[in-house]
Parts: sequence; C-alpha cells; structure tokens
Amino acid sequence: MAAGLALTVASSCGGNADSASESSSITAVTTTTQVGDFARAVGGDRVSVKQILPPNADPHDYEPRPSDILAIGDTAVAFVSGGDLDEPLGELIEGAEGDPKVVQLIDSVTAIEDGDPHWWHDPRNVIRAVATVRDELIAADPAGRDGYADNAATYIDDLERLDRSIARCIERIPQEQRKLVTTHDALGYYADRYGLEVVGALIPSLSSQAQPSAKDTNDLVEQIERLDVRAIFPESSLNPKLEEAVARETGAQVGEALYADTLGPDGSPGATYLGSMEANTEAIAAGLGGPSVKCGF
Repeated sequence: MAAGLALTVASSCGGNADSASESSSITAVTTTTQVGDFARAVGGDRVSVKQILPPNADPHDYEPRPSDILAIGDTAVAFVSGGDLDEPLGELIEGAEGDPKVVQLIDSVTAIEDGDPHWWHDPRNVIRAVATVRDELIAADPAGRDGYADNAATYIDDLERLDRSIARCIERIPQEQRKLVTTHDALGYYADRYGLEVVGALIPSLSSQAQPSAKDTNDLVEQIERLDVRAIFPESSLNPKLEEAVARETGAQVGEALYADTLGPDGSPGATYLGSMEANTEAIAAGLGGPSVKCGF
C-alpha cells in the first residue's frame, strides 16, 4: 500500500501536506481524530499535528490518499491509536519515507481482554495515553519539556473532571434501564467504566465494516423486546437505516447519534474528545433515562 501511494505521489504535480506554523518546533503525525486531539492538547503551538483521518471518517474503511504519505514526511513522531482500528494506517506510516518514531498508544492503556481497540471511551485510558504523548514529545523535543508537561497536566485535570461528571450523570439513570444497544461493538470500555449493560449491537463486531446476518438481527430484536431496551444508538459517521428499522420492529426509540470511532467536524458537539464524551453521555442519559435526566456538563 505504502509503495503504491509513494509512486503516485512521485508522479503527481503538487499537493503538499500542510506546513508547520512558524511557532511550531516539530511535526507529529496522528492516525485517528481522537489521537490528533490528544496530540494537539499536549503539543500546543509548539507541535504541528498532521492528522490523517478527517473528522467523521470511519477508520475501519478509510482509504489512504497520496497526501497522507506527504503528511508523514519528515515528522519526528507518529502516534497510532493501535489495534485493528487503524492498523492499515500504522503500516502506511511504517512503510513511508522518513523515519518517525511510531508510538502505539494502545500499548499504554489498560485494554480489555477481547482485543477491543476503542480504548479512549474510558477517560482513565486517555490519561495514560496523554502521559505517553507528553513523554514522547519531550523525547523528540527536549527544549519544549516544560510546555508539554504543563499542557498535559492541564488536560489530565480536564479528563479527571470529565470522568467524574460522566459517572454522576449515568448514576441518574435507573439501574434497570442502563441497557445499551449501539451500531457496532464500540462502547465496551464506556459500559465497563460506568456500569451499563451492553445488550448487543446491530453489527455484532468490533469493526463497523462487518455485515450482520438475518439471524443476528432477529436475535437482537428478541433481546431488545425481552429486556425492554428503551433506545438504540446509531453512530455519527454511519447511516442509521438499520437502527431505524429495528426500532420500528421493537418499539424502542432511536437515540441521538454517538461519536463512536471518530470525532465530529468543527462546530459540532463532538469536535473534540471532551465534547464528544459529553455529547455521548447526554445522548445516552436522555435515551435510557428520559428527558428528565440531565447531565449539566
């Protein structure tokens, strides 16, 4: 893949990656939108972050472009989310020209046993990942140590407040109504952290690109009806037609779309990691607990 894209770049007539700003000292490449957000939070103005995945793009089916090779260029460090989520992009970075240090953030976090790569849905994992981003940026740019350390400390404070606020909000949902159905198996970490029961997913896979069978869908319909699941939550980057069909069949409502694998575009509630987690929690609280359950972020 990398060789083919590199050949395309060599034969094209332009298309430069975004250049670093005058105030930037180093450049870092990131794969996913979440990881890009973490790198920007820690790096501040000192780091020019080249994020491969655009907002609202599903990392499971993203097709790398020639400009992605150019973005890697002479970067000092590349941050990869890790696992099956962005594995092709990690391979793209490792096969590109230049020699950035490739950091798999999933190696810094507490992963659940089934290989679920959606680790950022537990803010405690993000705290661990942010510490790794800080340390790697310091290693690449020792002169920026104090700024990176200060930025990371501020962001970790924000993450700790976020974690406490989410927990308080989910506790307002009656225990018997904390039953979660989503598009695909992306919120396992969130459910484990905040005490929700994952009933199932329309696509029973860790990848949104899997295809559900008729039996899978029928089994989930029966579970939703038997357990009186109140809401089914689609994902912001995917078409909600299947969720709408199952909702009609079961009588459950379709909740607000969740930011599962990607952050949203600028101006949306999910444009940042902190905003996406707050928006997801507001949606889950309203869908499962009713309009009277307010988070108050």
